[in-house]
Amino acid sequence: MPHYLITGGAGFIGSNLARYLLDRGQKVTVLDNLATGHLHNLQSFRDQIEFIEGDIRDADTVAKAMAGCDGISHQAALGSVPRSINDPLATHDVNVNGTITVLNVARKMGIKRVVLAASSSVYGRQEVSPKHEGLVTQPISPYAASKVSCEAYAQGFAAAYGMETVCLRYFNVFGPQQDPNGAYAAAIPRFVSALLAGERPTIYGDGTQSRDFCYIENVCHANLLALTAPGDNCDGLPMNIACNQKVSLNEILVKLNALLETDLQPIYDPPRTGDIKHSLAALDRAKAMIGYEPQVFFEEGLERAIAWYRQSQ
Repeated sequence: MPHYLITGGAGFIGSNLARYLLDRGQKVTVLDNLATGHLHNLQSFRDQIEFIEGDIRDADTVAKAMAGCDGISHQAALGSVPRSINDPLATHDVNVNGTITVLNVARKMGIKRVVLAASSSVYGRQEVSPKHEGLVTQPISPYAASKVSCEAYAQGFAAAYGMETVCLRYFNVFGPQQDPNGAYAAAIPRFVSALLAGERPTIYGDGTQSRDFCYIENVCHANLLALTAPGDNCDGLPMNIACNQKVSLNEILVKLNALLETDLQPIYDPPRTGDIKHSLAALDRAKAMIGYEPQVFFEEGLERAIAWYRQSQ
């Protein structure tokens, strides 16, 4: 039975991935310092995993978590563009120093395969659409810059040490267990939470900005593919993970009002620093290198997410 470590496994993406791998017969260890993750995300399968509370910047803790593992899915990070603008040093410390610690400990322990959670934010405001991995990165926030650095380290470790690394550039992931609360909550959970509470949701900008929203199951599917792909395709090159389908924030609210049987119009606030206008992913490289194809498209994913938020009220 393959044994995988998920860093940040108590977070939104990490906990969904842990459940996904368990359902497919894998053994899972979770490492999380619970700074942004939550133990309740693991509650339904807590007895099926090994959970280690600790920080990815601490090499001894990381080594303990990696013991006996065949591969690593490195999801741990301090997310959010606005958070990084408010505190760039914290974002760098967790994301970059944490990632190089994970890579270096894996190297020392002889664990060859490391899959990293990368980000579409590295493309910046480039108007090319769809975004493809051949574009030069143009980070416009400290968060995006930290993710560029993590990709560079993954490629550097692959070249210098022969490690098998894969960088998955996620585009706007959403789904169950995504926290709707807090200053840095993502758009869809914020919108759903507001509508269910009978409140008008806030849109930063005019709402015409579009995203390639990616339901969480697609990300879990991509991680398993990346953990098991042939080694020749694991040289640190980034690949987009999304649906090649763009939806505007205004369109999302129309769909949500219809699905929730509400009629609440948004409050429009000024755009936030570091936000981009449009984002759409080309998926050719992910399909060619790891066999990735979207499993759940936006409308079905939105219906699944709403069902979870309603159940969790």
